[in-house]
Amino acid sequence: MDRLPHSTAKGQQGQKLAEKFLKKKGLRILARNINTGPAEIDLVARHRRELVFIEVRSRWSESEVRPEETVNRSKQQRLIRGAQAFLKSRRWEDRPVRFDVVAIDGFTDPPVIRYIPDAFSL
Repeated sequence: MDRLPHSTAKGQQGQKLAEKFLKKKGLRILARNINTGPAEIDLVARHRRELVFIEVRSRWSESEVRPEETVNRSKQQRLIRGAQAFLKSRRWEDRPVRFDVVAIDGFTDPPVIRYIPDAFSL
C-alpha cells in the first residue's frame, strides 16, 4: 500500500517530463489521463493534422527492461481500443491518428527520454 502514492507521484513526474519534451517537438497537448474503459490514455495531443495518442513509460531505478519494451502487443491492443472509444465519443472517427511512446529513464541525471513516434498502428 505504501508504494501506490510513490508510484503515482513518479508516474506524474514522468508524464510532466514527457509533456515538456513533446511541446518542444511541436505537439499540442489536448487531454491527460483519459479513462476510456478499455485503457487509460496518458496523453492526447495534436501534431499538425494528426491526433496523437501517447503512452508514457518511465523507470526510476535501473532495470534490464527498457520502459518502451513494456508496451507489448496486449497493451497496444488496449490502447487502440481506448483510442477508438475516445474518437467515437467525440465523433472524430475520420481523423488521422497515430500512437507514440515516450520512454523515460528517470534514474539518470538528467533523465534520458526516448521518443518513438508512430510506435504502432491500428
